[in-house]
Amino acid sequence: MTEYVTEFDAVGLRYGQGTEVLKDVSFALPAGSFHFLTGESGAGKTSLLSLLYLAQSPTRGCVKLFGKVVQNIARDDLPEIRRKIGVVFQDFRLLDHLSAVDNTALPLRVAGYPEEEIQKRVPELLMWVGLGAHLNAKPPTLSGGQKQSVAIARAVINRPQLLVADEPTGNMDDKSAARLMRLFIELNKRGTTVVIATHNEGLIRTFPYPRMHLSKGRLTIYPVGYSPDQAYLKSGNDYV
Repeated sequence: MTEYVTEFDAVGLRYGQGTEVLKDVSFALPAGSFHFLTGESGAGKTSLLSLLYLAQSPTRGCVKLFGKVVQNIARDDLPEIRRKIGVVFQDFRLLDHLSAVDNTALPLRVAGYPEEEIQKRVPELLMWVGLGAHLNAKPPTLSGGQKQSVAIARAVINRPQLLVADEPTGNMDDKSAARLMRLFIELNKRGTTVVIATHNEGLIRTFPYPRMHLSKGRLTIYPVGYSPDQAYLKSGNDYV
C-alpha cells in the first residue's frame, strides 16, 4: 500500500473575502517522491507551499499531512509535525544576530540534539554547501546566495520527512545551484519527499522529476519530459 506524505482533496484557499487563490486542488505525494512546482507569479505557488508547511489552513477541502487531517490536529501536536518538515523561504528568514553555524543549528537545538553532535554535523554541512570560510559570519555580512545556502542548510540539517523550498536557487549561480540540487537529491534518496518551487526551466530540464504546475489557482501534474506549453498533453488528472 502506497504511503503518502501529503494528500489534498478539492482544496480551496482564499485570504479574507478575496477570490480563491487555490481552486479545487487535488493530489497526493508518495513518501520519497520529488516534484518541481511551477507557475506564473501570482498563480498560487507560495500559497500551496504554505499549506504544506502548516502556515495556512485550507478554506475548504481536506489536507492531510503524514496521514493526519490538518484541520483536526490538536495545537499541542503541531510542533512535533512541524519538526518533520524542512522549509526554505524565498526571503531566507535568518536571525541576523546569529552566525551561520547557529542559524543552521536551530532545528537541532529545538529538537534537543546533543551539542557535541550539533558541532559535528553543522560545520560539515555548511562546508558542503560552500560556506566553510563563513561558519561564524552573520547574515548581514553574507551575499544573497550565501544567505540562501545557510537557509537551505538549516532546512535540511535534521533530515526532514518533507522538504518544501520556495525558489531555493534563485540567488545562486549555475554552479552553486547544481551543487545544492545534488544535496536535495541525496536527501531524497534517503527518503525525504521534496517539493521545489522554481521558475528555472533549465533546472527542470537538467533534473528529471515530474512537475506540479499551477495556473490561475488550478493544479496540473505533468510527468517527466512534459511541460505546460505542450498543447498535446493529456489532462493533468491522468497524472495525479
